[in-house]
Order: sequence, then structure tokens, then C-alpha cells
Amino acid sequence: MRPENQSSMSQFLLLGLPIPPGQQGVFFTLFLGMYLTTVLGNLLIILLIRLDSHLHTPMYFFLSHLAFSDISFSSVTVPKMLMNMQTRQQSISYVGCISQLYIFILFGGLDNFLLALMAYDRYVAICHPLHYTTIMREELCALLVAGSWMVSCGSALLHTLLLKSSMRPENQSSVSQFLLLGLPIPPGQQGVFFTLFLGMYLTTVLGNLLIILLIRLDCRLHMPMYFFLSHLAFSDISLSSVIVPKMLMNMQTQQQSISYVECISQLYFFILFGTLDNFLLAVMAYDRYVAICHPLHYTTIMREGLCVLLVVGSWILSCLHDLLHTLLLVRLSFGTDNIITHYFCDLLVLLKLSCSDISLNELVLFTEAGMIFFLPFGVILGSYIRIGTIILRVPSTKRLYKAFSTCGSHLSVVFLYYGTAAGVYFFSSSWGSKDIIASVMYTVVTPMLNPFIYSLRNRDIKQALEMCVNRVKFFNW
Repeated sequence: MRPENQSSMSQFLLLGLPIPPGQQGVFFTLFLGMYLTTVLGNLLIILLIRLDSHLHTPMYFFLSHLAFSDISFSSVTVPKMLMNMQTRQQSISYVGCISQLYIFILFGGLDNFLLALMAYDRYVAICHPLHYTTIMREELCALLVAGSWMVSCGSALLHTLLLKSSMRPENQSSVSQFLLLGLPIPPGQQGVFFTLFLGMYLTTVLGNLLIILLIRLDCRLHMPMYFFLSHLAFSDISLSSVIVPKMLMNMQTQQQSISYVECISQLYFFILFGTLDNFLLAVMAYDRYVAICHPLHYTTIMREGLCVLLVVGSWILSCLHDLLHTLLLVRLSFGTDNIITHYFCDLLVLLKLSCSDISLNELVLFTEAGMIFFLPFGVILGSYIRIGTIILRVPSTKRLYKAFSTCGSHLSVVFLYYGTAAGVYFFSSSWGSKDIIASVMYTVVTPMLNPFIYSLRNRDIKQALEMCVNRVKFFNW
């Protein structure tokens, strides 16, 4: 985000290792061998763990993620170093340097957390062997790994943005903050809308936390469908928490400013959790397809390893997707116009404010982001078309009712989420109040409605809630 009059550095020079003259070939062969050993060895570990059912335990689950992290960690630095040795070209572009730094911190932090998780797993296995399977259950392991990814992403983003803000020439006049105009609220009704959105936010957080709690406490809900639902609930809480608290604070204090770092951070996490919602909805649709179209093979297909792999893959793809768009945005220049006609830092609005050439951003937005949006939607659409054809082959009231009760809640969420998001990002030519109101639907309303949609239309959730209420009454008695 650079003003037009900024003199910026476009590349850096990497001096490399202090290798004596004439020994470049020896060191190149040595490091190439080490890198290939790292990649092939860790890939072999991942493959063995995936293929051998005896290795489907928490320890090897963490080990497989550590192996993947080690491959990624080495691949961030070694190939570039080897290429520089071979070509004697020591330059690295600004974007390449920032990207390398981000991914280096990400996987370095992830290694750190995974080693701690493996130590905790060994502690439980040795000190509490009788309770090992109870403590180190599937949901906890997946939650610990997902939490490691999220914290590592946040840490990498923080340090990258802080470095980016310090890499400015002293004579540079840069955009230090933006102004969020907020929602188009009529004068004198700020208090009413503040109370309304505060209530919606608290409902979102408490409702989704209740779903996560019920799924954790009731062993009957330890199934793939509810495993994905718990991650969707966590993602919805995070998505709302990225946007709504800042909006409420601006309403209350009448302070509309947001700093450069806060704006980029908000955009980053908004894209992250918005994309994660997208993938999780597709994964849940696939789960419903297998449950209805292949019921006899459901437990074989939707096994624990595949479910965890789908969730972790969703996290990884979401992190890479939002990193791409954040880095492309950071390289742009901004003039004196720093007014954001929105209630949060949205990518499209920031692109409209830029005084640089945004053709590359738009190209990536409508190709890569379009694929990220429409491919999961295609999976959802294809799954339900297949479900419909299977049911209509032998139509019966009982089968129709069962299918609707199983899939109706998920379809309701899909229509709300995709309908409003597509209307804003793909079918809107100019940004106006209608688009802002539509944005409220998928950033505030949909996360709030999810707990009601899934609980009111789901018999298992109702039973788990009743059991939880009965337990509370019993202890109070």
C-alpha cells in the first residue's frame, strides 16, 4: 500500500552461504541431497501413516502433520538457495521475499506447536495410560492441530505486517489509516442498531459455542457430520468476531478510523474464515452425499483419517488463498482518498480506492477466487443433484422426509451464504447500500442463524441439548 510518490525497493540481494571459491558444486550437491532426503523421507512417513491402519493413532497423526510441515519448511528456503548457487543470480523480488518470510514463520511456528503437542501426547500415554483414548480423542487432536495452524498463521501475518510497515523510506508519506463509514444508519438510530447488532453477535457466539460444547460432550454426536459442524461453528464465531466488535466500537465511540495494520489484518482473517466456511460447506455436502447414496460404505469412506485430512486441507487452502490476495493488495499504492464506504475492510472496496494498476488483482480475483468460490459450490450442487436422483428413483414419503431432515438444514445455510456472497462479489457492478446490506447477511446474519437452523431441524442436537439441560437440573437439585 504505497502512495504514488513513493520510491520503493523492488528487490533484494541474497548473499547466500559463505562458501569458499570453487566449492559451489560440492555444496550444491550436498544440499540437494539433503533436501531430496528431507522431502522423500517425510513423504514416505506420511504415506505409511495413511496406508497402515495400525498407525491411525494420535501420535502418528501429529507426526504426519510434522512431516508435512518439515517438507514445507525446507521447500521455502532450500530450492531458492540451490537455484542461486547454480545460476549465480542472487536477487529476490520484494513480493518473493515477503512471501518467503511469511511461509517460513508459518511453518517454523507450526513445527514448534506440533512438537509441543507430540510431547503432551507422550505425557498422556505414559502418565495416564488407562485414560489415553478418552483424553486424546479424535476431536481434541483435530482441534489442537487446527489451533496450531490458526495461531501460526496469525503470528506469521503479524510479523510480516510489522516488517512491511518498517520497510518504508524515511521520506515516504504513506497511508497510516482509513476511515470506515459503517452502515447506512439513519440519524438518531445509532443506539437501536448498536443494540440490535450486539444482540446478534452475542447470539452468534453463544449459539455456536453451545453447538461445539454439545458435540464435545455427547458421544452420540462423535460422527463426521458433527465433526465438520463443530468446525463450521468455530469458523462462524471467528468470522463474526473479525468484523462485528470493530463495527460496534465505531458505532458507540463515533470513531471511524482504522489503522493500516488493523485493516490488513481484518481483511486477512475475513478472507481466511470466509473461505474456510466455503470449503466446510462443500465437505458437509459430500458427507451427506455419502450418507444417503452409499449408506453401507459410509463408515468405510468417511473414516477418521479422511475427515481430518479434509478439515486440515480446508485450513491450508484457505491460508494460501488469503495470503495470495493480501500480498497482492499490499503492493498497491493509495492516494489521499482513504474513505472506505463499508463497515469493514473489504477487498473490493480497497481495490476501488487504489490509484495503482489493479488489473492483476482483478484477474486473480475473478479466476483463482472464482474457482475457490464455484468449485465447492459445484461439489455442493452435484452432491444434492445426485441425492435427489437417488431418492426419486424409488420415491416414498418416508425417504423424502428423512432426506429433507438430513439435508434441509445444510441447504438453508448454503442458499443464505452463497446467494448473498455471489450477489455482492460477482453480480454487482457498483458498490452501494444494497451491497452493504447484502454483506450483513453473510457476515452477521448467517453465522447467527446457523445454530438455530442446525438445532431446530436436527433431532440429535435436540436430544443432546435436552440431555445437557437435564444434567444441569440434576446437579442443581
